[in-house]
Amino acid sequence: MLIEPGQLLATIERPEDLRKLTPQQLPQVTEELRQYIIDMVSVYGGHFGASLGVVELTVALHYVFNTPHDQLIWDVGHQAYGHKILTERRKTFHTNRLYGGISGFPKRKESKYDAFGVGHSSTSISAALGMALASKYKGETDRQHIAVIGDGAITGGMAFEAMNNAGASDANMIIILNDNCMSIDPNVGALKDYLTDITTSSTYNKLKDEVWNILGKTQIGKLTREAISKLENTIKGGLLKHSNLFEALGLRYFGPIDGHDIDHLYHVLSDLKNIPGPKILHCVTTKGKGYALAEKDQTKWHAPGVFDKVTGEIFKKVHETPQPPKYQDVFGHTLVELAKLNSKVMGITPAMPSGSSMNIIMKEMPERAFDVGICEQHAVTFSAGLATQGLIPFCNIYSTFMQRAYDQVIHDVCIQELPVIFCMDRGGFAGADGPTHHGAYDIAYMRCIPNMIVSSPMNEQELRNLMYTAMLNMEEGGKKAFSIRYPRGEGVMPNWKTPFEKLEIGKGRKLKDGENVAILTIGHIGNYVVDLYKDFDKQGLSPAHYDMRFVKPLDEELLHEIFQKFDKVLTIEDGCVMGGFGSAVLEWMGDHGYAAKVRRLGMEDKVYEHGTQLELHREAGFAHEQIIAEVKKLAVENKQLVF
Repeated sequence: MLIEPGQLLATIERPEDLRKLTPQQLPQVTEELRQYIIDMVSVYGGHFGASLGVVELTVALHYVFNTPHDQLIWDVGHQAYGHKILTERRKTFHTNRLYGGISGFPKRKESKYDAFGVGHSSTSISAALGMALASKYKGETDRQHIAVIGDGAITGGMAFEAMNNAGASDANMIIILNDNCMSIDPNVGALKDYLTDITTSSTYNKLKDEVWNILGKTQIGKLTREAISKLENTIKGGLLKHSNLFEALGLRYFGPIDGHDIDHLYHVLSDLKNIPGPKILHCVTTKGKGYALAEKDQTKWHAPGVFDKVTGEIFKKVHETPQPPKYQDVFGHTLVELAKLNSKVMGITPAMPSGSSMNIIMKEMPERAFDVGICEQHAVTFSAGLATQGLIPFCNIYSTFMQRAYDQVIHDVCIQELPVIFCMDRGGFAGADGPTHHGAYDIAYMRCIPNMIVSSPMNEQELRNLMYTAMLNMEEGGKKAFSIRYPRGEGVMPNWKTPFEKLEIGKGRKLKDGENVAILTIGHIGNYVVDLYKDFDKQGLSPAHYDMRFVKPLDEELLHEIFQKFDKVLTIEDGCVMGGFGSAVLEWMGDHGYAAKVRRLGMEDKVYEHGTQLELHREAGFAHEQIIAEVKKLAVENKQLVF
């Protein structure tokens, strides 16, 4: 479907074209850009509300600053669609997040305008500071460095570390605080309250407006302008309930200003260009601006998928038969059940209550669940603190974000033998969000830590039972952390709400007996093998199939049985093969003196880009037809050892 840009937007291929326009034409550009984003996302899907909220800011930044020489860094990157459209990617924007197309996030190797690759939050200020000080070292005095960070991302500890460092430097950089009171879900915490205090202080804002009006109506010199600015900054602390946090960190603070007033943005940014040192501009915006439904329900419209832009109907697949639930919803409902069974059960999430379905228990038992903000490190150590007091914390963090709290998992949980339960959503390929969001490494990085149990359910029933088993293990005095990883998307059991069953930790199960080849799987990917049972029969193949359930501890009794019977073994995992499940099997085989031909399927030692999960499984070599090919190859090969 061909979607035509507006009259002015059609003339803009790159920011240089934008800068040829007059300031009076910028409002039209913003309207056309906003409409183009609505048109494109409604047809092709993607992140929505965040990009609509920064349309004016995006246009103003590229108009005022000489990008890409001036370096613009977007935090997280959900809001960068307008940026991509203005920077040589409008004609390929229909491929956004599609296999082989452009990325949904800024990416250095995709464009010279993407100064820093993002996807995880709270990194922009650190990156911009590094760039700014590098420019100073190289004598690049004409170069600006701008970090755009949201009020959700700025709650991350890394952002505070960077501001603390920046404030003590003389780096020529600007931090744009995009304040819309949202990340994916509404923001929480004291900083959110502080920013709200600033933006809603009628006395302070009245004074600020009067100061700007005076500056706008009089032809004053630079010294007078600076004097008024200093006067304004001096009385900020007196009019607000607290002293200015950013000024205390050594950052010159400007704002708050209306982030949708393109004319004001243009003038303010033009002034800030000429003020040396680290500074922060506080812009107040509305997520989903310009599309009424997105403004009203900002969580729902964060990434709605394909929709009718006129009616607002979000198109969902219609099924005639009951469908399996998403794994995240099985987690959410099961957590409520466990909390009703045991008053010690608690839920913890770092700003992902909707994405993890922790919102279910937060709604039903608000005192039993905590959204701690975009702070994965804090979430883990906070959970450890709960565990010291005999509570049972279920800490739900996406696999890719658990990487950010690795030291805390080791130092604060496992070394201290605290039995925190880690439920890691989005294990394996995450799909269209791409390499920053794939849960590729969790099996490998969790299994090497002492005092850690590593498990993965093959279906919804197993997820429920693993959660139940982890709870009982802690209740019975277990001193090991318990990780449970499961993928994004649907399971395989429409009737999933089965009675709880305690599983034996470290025990797998044989699903199918067979000859010649043994297939060992971990997690949901085992369902691919189940789907192929009839295909194996048709091709005269009879592989055995084992669902191992646990990577650590491995089921040694079952492995002895397997390696005593089979000299050809195929392991399959939706994770990295280097150090993962297959590696664990190989290590065990070597340690116990077995000699078999073992072939490992999983993510190879490379970065996988974005696409559907099936497309990525095929690229990694473990789609259905590729599994059949591997089994056939093993079945006919001789017994020469291959590792």
